[in-house]
Amino acid sequence: MNSITIFRKSALTVLILFFGIVSYAQTGKIAGTVSDKKTGETIIGATVRIKGTNKGVSTDVDGKYVLPIGDGKHTLEFSFIGYQTKEVSDVEVKSATTTSLNVILSESSGQNLGEVVVKASFRQESVNSLYAKQKNSAVISDGVSSDQIKKSPDRNTSDVLKRVSGATVQDNKFVVIRGLSDRYNNATLDGSSLPSTEPNRKAFSFDIVPSNLVDNLVISKTATPDLPADFTGGAIQINTKDIPDRNFISFGVGTGYNTESTFKDFKSGVRTATDYLGFDNGDKALPANFPSRTRISSGLTSAQQISAMRSLSQDWKIYNNTALPTQNYQFTLGRVKEFKESTNKFGALFSLTYRNAQTINNDVIRDYVNYDYHDNIYRFSTSLGALANFAYTYGKSKITFKNIYNRAYDDSYLTRDGFNSDRGRDIKFFAFDLMQKQLFKSTIEGNHALGENNSKINWSLSYANILNDQPDQKKISYQRNPSDAGTANYVYTASTGTLSKENSRLFSKLNEDNFSGGLNYTLPLKMFGQLATFKTGLSSIYRDRTFDARFVGFRANTGAPNADLISQRPLSTLYGADAINGGAYSLDDISADADSYNAHSLTNAGYLMLDNKFGEKSRLVWGVRVEQFNVVLDAKVPTPQTSVNDNYVDVLPSVNYTYSLTPKVNLRASYYRTLARPEFRELSSAAIYDYELLALQQGNPNLKEAKIDNADLRFEFFPEAGQILSVSGFYKKFHNAIESYNQDAGSTRIITYINSDKVDVYGVEFEFRKNLDFIAKTDFLKKTTFYTNLSLIKSKVQTANTGINLKETNRPMVGQAPYIVNAGLQHNFLGDRLSFNALYNRVGRRLVVAGGVLFPEIWEVPRDVVDLQLALKVIKNKGEIKFNAGDILGNRITQYYDIDVNKKYNRTSDETITSYKPGSNYSLSFSYTF
Repeated sequence: MNSITIFRKSALTVLILFFGIVSYAQTGKIAGTVSDKKTGETIIGATVRIKGTNKGVSTDVDGKYVLPIGDGKHTLEFSFIGYQTKEVSDVEVKSATTTSLNVILSESSGQNLGEVVVKASFRQESVNSLYAKQKNSAVISDGVSSDQIKKSPDRNTSDVLKRVSGATVQDNKFVVIRGLSDRYNNATLDGSSLPSTEPNRKAFSFDIVPSNLVDNLVISKTATPDLPADFTGGAIQINTKDIPDRNFISFGVGTGYNTESTFKDFKSGVRTATDYLGFDNGDKALPANFPSRTRISSGLTSAQQISAMRSLSQDWKIYNNTALPTQNYQFTLGRVKEFKESTNKFGALFSLTYRNAQTINNDVIRDYVNYDYHDNIYRFSTSLGALANFAYTYGKSKITFKNIYNRAYDDSYLTRDGFNSDRGRDIKFFAFDLMQKQLFKSTIEGNHALGENNSKINWSLSYANILNDQPDQKKISYQRNPSDAGTANYVYTASTGTLSKENSRLFSKLNEDNFSGGLNYTLPLKMFGQLATFKTGLSSIYRDRTFDARFVGFRANTGAPNADLISQRPLSTLYGADAINGGAYSLDDISADADSYNAHSLTNAGYLMLDNKFGEKSRLVWGVRVEQFNVVLDAKVPTPQTSVNDNYVDVLPSVNYTYSLTPKVNLRASYYRTLARPEFRELSSAAIYDYELLALQQGNPNLKEAKIDNADLRFEFFPEAGQILSVSGFYKKFHNAIESYNQDAGSTRIITYINSDKVDVYGVEFEFRKNLDFIAKTDFLKKTTFYTNLSLIKSKVQTANTGINLKETNRPMVGQAPYIVNAGLQHNFLGDRLSFNALYNRVGRRLVVAGGVLFPEIWEVPRDVVDLQLALKVIKNKGEIKFNAGDILGNRITQYYDIDVNKKYNRTSDETITSYKPGSNYSLSFSYTF
């Protein structure tokens, strides 16, 4: 009886809460930002009032406001001391919706002008505010606002980035800006650095942030003193929402089909239920009591050897399944609480994302030097994402607490067939490889307005943890002598007589903790009779990494009974319990002293910046940033040759000048100095064998940071709000550019890194975004927008002073594409309920790895990528159905040696490093917002 009563009370409470939320959601709202027309700075404490009433609110410390209001059309008044009051009419509000209205205010220029009321309609002011945002950027930049994201069918931040001029996203994490690869770009999330989720390169999981939680996204292509200095292509700044405009719940489900994978035969190692949740069940981990390298090298008894070998997972079976369609799930919850007795507000946002994909790369060609191989690669991938943001505003202050979590589970199985001419043997190779990556980032930030002059203090503290866990990478090779054809010896035998990094088992774990903090102060003031802004700040980032790697394996005892027959066993029984117990194998550990390392770095920075106006048309944003950087790295068994302890102090000036020829035309010029620092992995002497590249990857402890001097010129014309025509020229001079190259003088190719002395990069960039009503004044063309970005780049590297006798001393820069083309067409139908997008991308032939002493450079073949997207809003615009077609041309991904030096890939005359078809992706999804 008690349980029934409790159930009834609980059900009644849930119903009351539900209907309370629904009734609350019926109230319409107007929300937006109030900004200064000239500077673009947000205005704190501006009054927003419904004309003819006393009902109103004030803008918060971010210049934002939310005004609950009834249905119908309204006129709003915006006012602030020292600014002209503005009336905006015809602001239409519908129940259960939020109308976005951003407003710009102009300064009063005389004693009586403060009494003048500037009038505008809702449509006019929407256009005016967008114009002001475009023109008032302090730097050459491109961005997407939350209002634009609302109108697009984009699902996550990766999709949004693809719309930004000059940006290309590969695999949802590698960003190319102005033709420069990921090394020369950086990303910040909510004001603090977004750590890389890849151990060997800069990569950011942009697909973990749902697009409806992005407040704005900006890519700065030139630097100001308040930006981190470690970028040259672009600085990606992602800011997530904290206080939603209203309470909401949304969910999304989706499925996808890949032409090369879905419903095809899918091979793998052992699969468990936890794999679908993104976690290994622990069976693959190296046992805690497994003997150390020192114990193994000192000698174990036969019993100890057998016990240690049997403690490792012995499941080498290959399981056959069918590749299932991709699955996507997303859930988002937003809550806001307004305190009636004050203007204080508390907001919370929560998001969960899940994705599972099973992909196949069939017939991967590797045909170069001694190799003629064909691979099949099967990848089982699960990714989990979570976001939790909290914010509280009180008076002129705001405190936010933002958290993000991402986990990626990638389990691969590779099978290889082919011929190795150096060994004169047919080859069969197998690899089982699990990589688990995890990122957690937490940031607390405060914004406080001081006094009546809109001066502000901003502070932040952030913690991030990155984990890469590779519990048991298993590799084994079989070989057969073709000359034995027709004899009893014409069989494959396992290459277990010797142990190397090519056929060992790798257990590796990377753990990194990041701590950062920042303090910024902004002061509006008058200089030369004009409003100016002074900004200064300090920041610090500390990174601490531990990387452990062990290469262990079973070496065949050739004198053991039936040793030859055991080596001819199939993979599933090659390491059977009977062979281990019978003494067929000995345990060995071939880890090198430098394969594990500890590293930490500390970056301290300070800056001074002024934003000056000269007259009505000139603006100068200038200042200096100083960064002090210290990096320390030691192998677990340190030596002078493998240890790093470098200190740098860099003075980094920047100047950004803007001249407004007309209200629609800007001329911009800029100079700035930036940096590129080697990653820990690039400094480490750890040598890790990459079985797909057929090479070792190893760092260089002698690497130095690169310094880059940059100059830009830009002409930009804004025909209408949200439209642009621009032409830019840029020049970049690199000192000690960091590049990868083939260290191939030895028997095994090693991909490592060098500093190239002199690198010059110069190029032009063209950008165009315009609706097509200039062709004909029709409603169809007015709702059709065409946009394109074209970059043409020339780079030249001189490497004569590297101390290495390289095959090529004058060449293009590694990672720098000679051209990049982005284009798109967007159209809205049925009153913006149906939208269509077509995107095209092509990145020019670019150098992936510089040539070594023996072999030439590795080049990547250009690909034409076409994506199509169709989105339909249903159920009173609360639901949305999306159809996506990605990479519909399905061009091969190819890297090669350009043997015939004709700058074109030829399958017969060139040597193929890797070539495969990734397949086209087709997906269907549905989302709904309560």
